[in-house]
Amino acid sequence: MVLSGKLEVLKVSNRELSRRNILVHPPEPPLEILCDDPANSIFIGTTKIFHAPFYWNYQNVPNPHIAIVGISGSGKSYFIKTFLLRAAFVWNANALIFDWAGEYKPWVKDTGGKVISLGKGSYLNILDLGGMKPYDRLKQIMRTLEMLTDIANYPEQKRLTEQAMEKAYVEAKYRMDAREQKDELGKSLTAPTLKDVVRILEEQASMGTYEFPAELENAVYRLKQYTKSGEDFFAQQSTVKLEDLITSGLVDLDLSGLPDETFRAMAALTLMQFAKEKMRLSGWSSEKGLRLILVVDEAWKIAKDDNSDLVMIVREGRKYNFGMIVASQNPTDISEAIFSNVGTTFMLKVKFEKFLDYLQGSLNFSNYMREEISRLGVGEAAVNMALTSPTPYPSTFLLEKIIGEEPAKEFFLDLDDVITAKQKRDVNMAKSVSFIKEDFRRKMRQFGLGDDKVEELTKMFEKKNRHLDVVSLVITLERFGVARRNIGDFLKDTGMDDITIINVFGKVDMRKTEGGAKEITQVVLED
Repeated sequence: MVLSGKLEVLKVSNRELSRRNILVHPPEPPLEILCDDPANSIFIGTTKIFHAPFYWNYQNVPNPHIAIVGISGSGKSYFIKTFLLRAAFVWNANALIFDWAGEYKPWVKDTGGKVISLGKGSYLNILDLGGMKPYDRLKQIMRTLEMLTDIANYPEQKRLTEQAMEKAYVEAKYRMDAREQKDELGKSLTAPTLKDVVRILEEQASMGTYEFPAELENAVYRLKQYTKSGEDFFAQQSTVKLEDLITSGLVDLDLSGLPDETFRAMAALTLMQFAKEKMRLSGWSSEKGLRLILVVDEAWKIAKDDNSDLVMIVREGRKYNFGMIVASQNPTDISEAIFSNVGTTFMLKVKFEKFLDYLQGSLNFSNYMREEISRLGVGEAAVNMALTSPTPYPSTFLLEKIIGEEPAKEFFLDLDDVITAKQKRDVNMAKSVSFIKEDFRRKMRQFGLGDDKVEELTKMFEKKNRHLDVVSLVITLERFGVARRNIGDFLKDTGMDDITIINVFGKVDMRKTEGGAKEITQVVLED
């Protein structure tokens, strides 16, 4: 302190000194990082400490790829929808959503986007080239089969399959090492299909000269799983045009009509490979912004395998003019290689310790940040950015709220009837749990409920000002035929602990025994 030109030493308490934070870096990146070039960035929300606006800009991170994690109802889908809308406005970016459960389909239709439903009248020929040389496409197909089947354990079957595919291309007059494929008259060639490959293998088997007939038969059997009538989604000529998928604005690739996870993964990997090749040919240019954004949500089969093209794209970083968004409520369903290589990770509420362990080990944030992530509310998030410029500021910081185009509508399950007296005395004990309306509707569809039942459940909440007691909901779900195990998983995803869930089912059984279930249902559902 200076008095009349002299220095004077003052005593300052430790408490007062700590308030001044003289030697402490702010817990958020500087404003020039948070708010760099707003006109060419995506507004996400405001930071929790200084309430600074945060604009996401891929120029500040090693690559434009994003990972998003958070429990069901934490706001992942809401974030993705907001991000895609703003990216379309800022960069005129196209978006392709690999929609495992058909969850984004209504929203894409509402926004004027395009929906393509594989398994419901649309087909994708897995042997299409997508602008590649046949040899390169063949390698991709075999890598996909190795990931989705056990063919890697049978080298002879793998060799036979690869030879048959090459022969199918040659029979269709393709040159294996050429990118441009035309016939003698200059017309485009028609790609072979898996049915041609099966035919070639069967012809080889019918000759009876191959020394390992069992290997040949098994190779045929494996491919026939994809050529059966009614399941030949990848064995007919394509009705899906790649150019339309990646240049038509917002496109939802609805995979819910495919029979299982393997079929859905095959479709996603194939189109991902095509998109990567298309972007590779055009090359990276930072001036153009992101021309394409691929969204992969809850796709554990391709997000977890380190040999997946999804993981390969993330590892290759800023090599193509498109960004990848990978989302899951279970972080362990996403390869650690993704967390280690994406430029940005958004962490919404993560409850379970094993998930927090996985994230903390992958992203190396503090115990304080871990505790904050476990307590996040709907729409709140922690952000980890692998900043390209050296900075003394932490790479992980908190967002006050993800601010979307419209407020995320929350539903609330009231717990007053199921928490114990001791829990009620605990001031930190939540008296309700919340989740996003659209996430709830999506989950109900995954449980097999039709649109009429989903609408009925929605009205139950809306009649009570978006609140409903948990016991009434469970009774109604059981009446609709939802298995108790699925209901338990849903309640756990909302953040309820095991004791509370046990109490819920106990109250449900008690009401049924007392004959009150019918009365409750009639009161709640009455128009």
